[in-house]
Amino acid sequence: MTFENNHRSQPKALPKAKTGISGLDDITYGGLPAGRTTLVCGGPGCGKTILAVEFLVRGAREFDEPGLFVSFEEDKEQLIENFASLGFDIEDLIRKKKLKIVQVAVSKQELIQSGSFTLDGLLILLDHAIRELGARRVVLDTLESVFAALSNTENLRTEVAGLFQWLKDKGVTAVITGERHNAELTKYGFEEYVSDCVILLDHRITDQTSKRRMRIIKYRGSSHSADEVPFLIGDTGLSVFPISSLQLNHVAGIRRVSTGIKDLDTMLEDKGYFEGTTVLISGRAGTGKSSLAATFALAAVDRGERCLYFSFEESGSQIERNMKSLGIDLAPSLESGLLTILAFRPTFRGLEEHLVAILRETENIKPTCVVMDPVTNFVSQGGVAEVKSMLTRVLDVLKRQRITLLMTALTRGDMRRLSETEVNLSSLVDTWIALDLEFTGEKRRRSLYVVKSRGMGHSHKTSEMIMSARGLSLVGTIEAEGAYDR
Repeated sequence: MTFENNHRSQPKALPKAKTGISGLDDITYGGLPAGRTTLVCGGPGCGKTILAVEFLVRGAREFDEPGLFVSFEEDKEQLIENFASLGFDIEDLIRKKKLKIVQVAVSKQELIQSGSFTLDGLLILLDHAIRELGARRVVLDTLESVFAALSNTENLRTEVAGLFQWLKDKGVTAVITGERHNAELTKYGFEEYVSDCVILLDHRITDQTSKRRMRIIKYRGSSHSADEVPFLIGDTGLSVFPISSLQLNHVAGIRRVSTGIKDLDTMLEDKGYFEGTTVLISGRAGTGKSSLAATFALAAVDRGERCLYFSFEESGSQIERNMKSLGIDLAPSLESGLLTILAFRPTFRGLEEHLVAILRETENIKPTCVVMDPVTNFVSQGGVAEVKSMLTRVLDVLKRQRITLLMTALTRGDMRRLSETEVNLSSLVDTWIALDLEFTGEKRRRSLYVVKSRGMGHSHKTSEMIMSARGLSLVGTIEAEGAYDR
């Protein structure tokens, strides 16, 4: 038996409407279902209305899709005032006929219900507004306000299903917000079944720290991320932080950058780190981690490059003073603007807020090198797994921009007994340098060892690190030609 055509037809991809919201289009694999309805549900204060408004604003500004916002609770003036703080110039979009806000006041006194309940009045209003604006996106915020004014809800599911189908027939991409009720997604428990996509938002307090999480419950006709992912409401709207959005597609650099210490460069093929890689300096208190970080930062400045230094333990003034004892004067670098030190406690905000702040400052300053000293302090704001997740996002963004990242990590054991933090961070980094303290008689000896350095030969010797008024140096680093460990 022969077949004329063995090729199967490819399934047609579901059309999607990009939200423009950072990270949301990644976990939805392209956006919300175009021409269909998405339910965004969650408790009070979790960000439902913000997501819905940003979906409209970005649709109008970035994708030339006019949007209609139907509010059953807040009036137009309140909405404009509330979202101005996020940089959403709603009034400008209204003037340009890119956005329209319609308020529908519903109460038991105003709603006349005779016989079975229908949404015919709402459909007439929607039809007029959609036609007038030429709307491509519609938000209804929230339908519970309509339901709460009704005494007879027997036909509610049928009417809501009819509303969703009506919106689909109009060809608009709709977002409906819904209040979560106890353990159920919504109060009436059927909205999620008639929606094509359901997004759950959650706002929780863990160890007195505010955390927001997002999860896609379902998405008809499309694969999607099923993980619970953190998100943040910042001064520019929502930011979603999925690991899945950070693909390993960055281009590896071949340029080498100095460690700032000639002897340490010698241990790394006499060339230093690869540009755009991630370096971990780990060790106990007093082993010299911050000193290595400062010399690395100064080396970047000496090359005429910018370095951004995040300090999570000491102020910038304290770092500047301490480095002078090693003969390192950071003042000229700070005055020139090539070195920027930003110091704050990790307890100042949650991990997601730190992530946004770090990436925002990196975008503003545009450094070639970044220092984070020490990253282990973040454990006070989350578990080791959460810290690793946050740092994964940071280093992947920096790798794509070919920014060399140096992190320090505080450990409590010697370098033969690795801590949990080191084990979790070590898989993320390209070069790992371990520091330790040894006591010989009454003398304290600092030692340095290159645990690994991907893509290059490196010394496998343990060297003594000398800290003096002349700076940092290593003893016992000279390698015979070709003797580097790989």
